[in-house]
Amino acid sequence: MASSLQTYVNQTIIVMTSDGRLFSGILQGYDQQTNLILNDTKERVITPDMPTEILELGLYLIRGDSVVLCGLVDIAMDSDIDWDKVRGQKLHTTKRPVR
Repeated sequence: MASSLQTYVNQTIIVMTSDGRLFSGILQGYDQQTNLILNDTKERVITPDMPTEILELGLYLIRGDSVVLCGLVDIAMDSDIDWDKVRGQKLHTTKRPVR
């Protein structure tokens, strides 16, 4: 996956992690373990009964072993979304419990 990220550098991406968190930011760099460096990072916390909370995180490192998906953001489409009205179930972890 890391080699295909080169086209995403300096572009706004969205990343979902294995613990169900959703981040967006400008990809500044990555390595062979898919560790991601994002700038202007925002975390969107979507819940069923509250407006979406957007946390401004700034420069942020996401460990590659926690990345579930990564994709480009359509800036125009994203800016048209009224995030205060977005509701949804909390994303569950993608990891199985250790036994």
